[in-house]
Amino acid sequence: MSSSRHRVQQAGLIVLAVSVVTLSLVAQTPPPAGGQAPTPPPPAEGQPAPAQGQQPPADQGRGGRMGGRGAPMWEADFSSKPPVEALTPEEQAKRFWLPPGFRIQPVLTDPHIEEPGQIAFDGNGRMFVVELRGYMQDADATGELDPVGRISVHEDVDGDGIYEKHGVFVDNMVFPRFVMPFGANAVLSKESNADEVWKYTDTNNDGKANTKELFATGMGRVMNVEHQESGLMWALDNWIYSTINPVRLRWTASGVLREPTGSNAGQWGATQDNYGKMYFQGGASGMPGYFQLPVAYGNFTYPDQFEQDLNITWGAPVRIADMQGGMNAVRMPDGSLARATGAAGNDVYRGDRLPKELLGDYFYGEVVARIVRRFTPVKEEGLTQFRNAYPLSEFIRSSDPLFRPVDVTTAPDGTMYVTDMYRGIIQEAQWSGPGTYLRQRIEQYQLDKLVRRGRIWRVTYEGMERRTDRPRMLDETPAQLVRHLSDPNGWWRDTAQQLLILKGDKSVAPALAQMARTSKDQLARIHALWTLEGLGAADAALVRELMEDPDPQIRIQAIRAGETLYKAGDRTLAADYRSRTKDADTDVVMQALMTLNTLKVPEAKDVIARTMERNTAKGVQLVASTVLKPPSGRGGAFMEAVTPFTREEDALLTKGQEIYSQVCFACHGEDGRGGRVPGADNAPMLGPALASSARVVGHENYVIKTLLHGLSGPIEGSGDHPDLMPGFRESSDEWIGAIASYVRNSFGNRAPLVKAGDVARIRAAHADRKTPWNTKELIASLPKPLIVDSGWKLTASHNQATAGQALTLNPWSSGHAQAPGMWLQVELPQPVALTEVQFESPAMPVDTTPAVPGAPTRSGGGRGGPGAPAIPGFPRGYEVEVSTDGTTWKKVASGEGAGVLTDINFEPVQAKFVRLKQTATAGDVPWSVRRLKLYETP
Repeated sequence: MSSSRHRVQQAGLIVLAVSVVTLSLVAQTPPPAGGQAPTPPPPAEGQPAPAQGQQPPADQGRGGRMGGRGAPMWEADFSSKPPVEALTPEEQAKRFWLPPGFRIQPVLTDPHIEEPGQIAFDGNGRMFVVELRGYMQDADATGELDPVGRISVHEDVDGDGIYEKHGVFVDNMVFPRFVMPFGANAVLSKESNADEVWKYTDTNNDGKANTKELFATGMGRVMNVEHQESGLMWALDNWIYSTINPVRLRWTASGVLREPTGSNAGQWGATQDNYGKMYFQGGASGMPGYFQLPVAYGNFTYPDQFEQDLNITWGAPVRIADMQGGMNAVRMPDGSLARATGAAGNDVYRGDRLPKELLGDYFYGEVVARIVRRFTPVKEEGLTQFRNAYPLSEFIRSSDPLFRPVDVTTAPDGTMYVTDMYRGIIQEAQWSGPGTYLRQRIEQYQLDKLVRRGRIWRVTYEGMERRTDRPRMLDETPAQLVRHLSDPNGWWRDTAQQLLILKGDKSVAPALAQMARTSKDQLARIHALWTLEGLGAADAALVRELMEDPDPQIRIQAIRAGETLYKAGDRTLAADYRSRTKDADTDVVMQALMTLNTLKVPEAKDVIARTMERNTAKGVQLVASTVLKPPSGRGGAFMEAVTPFTREEDALLTKGQEIYSQVCFACHGEDGRGGRVPGADNAPMLGPALASSARVVGHENYVIKTLLHGLSGPIEGSGDHPDLMPGFRESSDEWIGAIASYVRNSFGNRAPLVKAGDVARIRAAHADRKTPWNTKELIASLPKPLIVDSGWKLTASHNQATAGQALTLNPWSSGHAQAPGMWLQVELPQPVALTEVQFESPAMPVDTTPAVPGAPTRSGGGRGGPGAPAIPGFPRGYEVEVSTDGTTWKKVASGEGAGVLTDINFEPVQAKFVRLKQTATAGDVPWSVRRLKLYETP
């Protein structure tokens, strides 16, 4: 770790903002101490800026002059202009305009950080910064996906509010998507074009992560960097949410659970309010994504969620008119953005060192407009509408063209931090190519030269000092952490709750129950309840008691927390849920309806229909009508994207469903949540829940071995079911493959199908086994995935430059039709006892470039004609060879691929080099490999 202090930070610069209401746009830059206003940048079109709030002519609309159908209404001026120049933090601070009383100061700046994209704080107040050092380093995005990104860590050692201790926690990352502190000295993160979320841990307290463990898969996609997931939030309900993905994750001591959610319409941020409702931030829309109701219950569309013209932005005159939409997107003559188009990180303010009026308001950065917006939620009959807190203005505006507010965060000190990427280009190369309007603006003002900077700003309010009690939660006992659940700052409450659950110490359960029942602090009661839920220490008596509480929010939280008990088998809560549909509070009724529907409580549809008839509140009508007549499309209100199954795979799953309904449902329940004796809701569970089971969707050997030989002993966290699961070794390999595939792809689960050959392999390997497995023994027997690191070297016979993509979601392709002799090779840092190779082969377009110069192309349409359809690129024939020295090779497996997933198992063998060889032809179909995984013996 290095210790230094930037000269600007030494100055402890604070700028007092002036009013944003009474001054003209031109005159609103606050004057420096000497009283002379700084000179604004020259107008892009040489015209003065209009007065702030001035209404345009009636034929132009509130947003200023707008073009129609993408055509500009006037000719843009691309003549030579002076280049935009980067300002020092002192100079930049003078370009901010905030409402009266608000101040802004830098707390961390370049050169200690570069290209910051997001910040987060651990339990001791250390700031982790996602640095996107590959982002748009020139106008063509050269090297954008090179491993140059990192997560840095910074600390305010002396408590003066400035971060002076700097280090790198994780280095050499490919455009990291987010960072979420996860207990002591650990964070969760993932890279672009990757599917895995990893846990990085510093085990020797040197400030740098030295271990990397797989946390979850199925959380990525391959797109340009602006359209991939970002934001990872441990929410009040102890589930983890991100943008893009219509799923949520939950950490448990026995594995990570996964459940489908509604579509969140998010792109660049995920946050929550004090009551655990998630808010997702859109990107290209420039507006918030889904926020109306908790996304865990699906999507409920409210057409009036935004006040009229809320997407019109009121930025300062940046003059340079560098908007991707061309002059149609520009408000003239000040060269600012007319309508929201590029939103970034968000926050519901939950701190305690800014005016109370800000509590619960929604903030986000609009990076193209160079503003931070503040929306106030207004609730009526259970439904929320966002309104601009500053009509015809914004919360933070800047006339500095390089101000790029990409994240907003409630800080441990009770204030608000704004992450500023401070750069010239803020548009992906896909939309700023040669000849485009934006490229001409980039070149005109030399915006491509303004890179590798960044600032973190603190927003304070006059007369309200920041908190100086620095957190030390990572060093505290569970009993000490409980006290923080009543802190007025939501960051402290959230962090204490997470740490208590990760510690798993139930000795604090009595204190938590007492707090949930008797505290005078509503939010402390709520956090105490959810901490009990996360520890597995909440009981039906407490939940039922709180459902009768005078406070409607306590009743709502009790309904939600009780869902975990219901899923675990306590169906006695069904009557309580039904009774809450008659509650006097609209929000409570809406929650009861969503819970009844999601849990598929008996008589739910009838109860919802009757509630809809007697309760005319808009929110009740919206929820009831949506669940009774869900939107068309797979999954109704739930929209998890899945890869379609082939006809053969559908047949396998249909067979599995038949088996489940005949053999399994009595013990595991029709919904996979565990069965009970009919008519006895409070009877012990007959079998564990399969829904959202980390073990069921984990390595296929777990399910296969359980089905073949049975499972004895308790399964951690699975309820009070009997201790023995019988085996079905007499059943055929096809029978076991079908039921295994079904349970791995139902009840919210998603995992690769199990083939009959996989079952035969396990059956043969354990032919002498006479007794059931126990959980500990079974888990210990599973192959261990090797963790990819920078020491892995990939080479290939074709498309060598992209061979490394085989490890990611973005596939490597041979680029030419499959042919014997093609190969893909992995060199490991050291030999391992290898036993399994697994990869996916998605459909890839055929390369129309002839393999031999001058030869005709093999496929593709003519001008305007369709090309050949993409065909799955699995190997039509393969061999696996291994070597310890790269010279002497041994064949350990051979076969044929079939479908997207190829899973190759063989007897354990020492290997430092692994080579996959193509042994067959496939017409024009190239070979493709992605998500390549290697497994070693346990």
